[in-house]
Amino acid sequence: MQREDGFRDHSNGHLERGSGNFGYRFSPDAETRFYVNANTWRQRLPGELSKTVALNTPRAADPEFVRQDQQRNIDSMRVANKTTLRFGPTTVDLGVFTHQRHVDHPIYRYLDYYVSDYGGFARTTDDRLIGGFRNRLIAGVNLQAGVIDYKEYANPGNAVKGELLTSALQKSQNHSVYAENSLFVLPNVALIAGGQFLHAVRNQEDRILSNGDQSGRRTYDIFNPKVGALWDVDPTWQVFANISRSAEAPTFDANTFNSPVSSNVNAQTATTYEIGTRGRRPDLTWDIALYRAELRNELQCLRSSPFSLCSVVNADRTVHQGVEAGLGVAFIKSAFAQEDRFWFNLAYTYNDFFFDGDARWGNNRLPGVPPHTIRAEVIYKHPNGFYAGPNVEWMPQAFFADNANSLTIDPYALLNFRIGHDAGGPGWSGYLEARNLFDTHYISSTITADIATPASALFNPGYGRTIYGGLRYRM
Repeated sequence: MQREDGFRDHSNGHLERGSGNFGYRFSPDAETRFYVNANTWRQRLPGELSKTVALNTPRAADPEFVRQDQQRNIDSMRVANKTTLRFGPTTVDLGVFTHQRHVDHPIYRYLDYYVSDYGGFARTTDDRLIGGFRNRLIAGVNLQAGVIDYKEYANPGNAVKGELLTSALQKSQNHSVYAENSLFVLPNVALIAGGQFLHAVRNQEDRILSNGDQSGRRTYDIFNPKVGALWDVDPTWQVFANISRSAEAPTFDANTFNSPVSSNVNAQTATTYEIGTRGRRPDLTWDIALYRAELRNELQCLRSSPFSLCSVVNADRTVHQGVEAGLGVAFIKSAFAQEDRFWFNLAYTYNDFFFDGDARWGNNRLPGVPPHTIRAEVIYKHPNGFYAGPNVEWMPQAFFADNANSLTIDPYALLNFRIGHDAGGPGWSGYLEARNLFDTHYISSTITADIATPASALFNPGYGRTIYGGLRYRM
């Protein structure tokens, strides 16, 4: 259970969730497990603010959000099963699931809809010698379908349902088959080749035609190949490289059929080149990757008017490239007890995202993405599970909120401290974390737009000085 008074006005909420699983092993080569997860979430929404208001009065809520009592309320339940069968060098995983959700969401309009997702999968992993070489084949199929019973009402104020404005039955399918083969040409070097075929369908039946029939159907058939290599330098150190294609079909949440413009949204595709290394040793861990993704039809969600949902459009050609790096070093050992450690942990992300010769935006930076993010901490860990230490979150360079690159989000740095105990086994664990100790005013996130002005209400202020705490019991 989680309850929040909210740092900002009109941002209180609570979340109750429960999960469980149980399984049965029929034999060493056959087992099954069931999973159940249920959530109830009630959350008031304070809304986005202009940059000046967000930085100077960060506790404020947008008055229109308060007048309409805008909220996000979700009840959901997911039930799933996974069964594993082993046949010598071959393992087969089979699964089914259903996910039911009711979303009660008064915003600038009152959204009320039910979502029913269901599906299944089959996956096989075969690891054997072929012609004296180790070969690992992974292949499978994913089948997923969903139905959304969608209704949209006027919200005259105080989260009251007004006139029914939109009613639609939305059906989707996402079916994929995939295979990936790793041939070890040396005992520690594998060449990898694979591919995925995706078949996606979006079908909408408009049940209110007074404002025009917005029914429609879109089908997407996409093949995504992949090639790569993996080198196990030693049992604790890997080097990898790959070239892959990926695709993302528009969803109903992306307003695929809500207007003539968005009904023509195409699937986003990307070709990604990646090289990196990862390793884990007793006093040193690392995970570093350099990548470049060349995208076509990138799905951009842009706000065009106050209080509205964003509209999804395709950009033309864009590039995402950068570095993702994680490092952990134990720099002091056995200071107060045998096998205790002081760790320095660093997570760094470099994002170089830009339009690639766009007819309108040229080579402008893509909005909403900071060029650099850094999180660093020094933490003491005792063998009994006690830990404590400070950490820093730093965004050292401004980034843009719009495609026109006319409005920026300012740099910031936060100092935090956490302390807790977690022995890792059954029993109690707990933590306390003090965040933003200097009560810095900053913007934590932004909605993006084509062209923004200083008056554009796009920004969510970050929390001020805050203390979090939690308890957990493992059985």
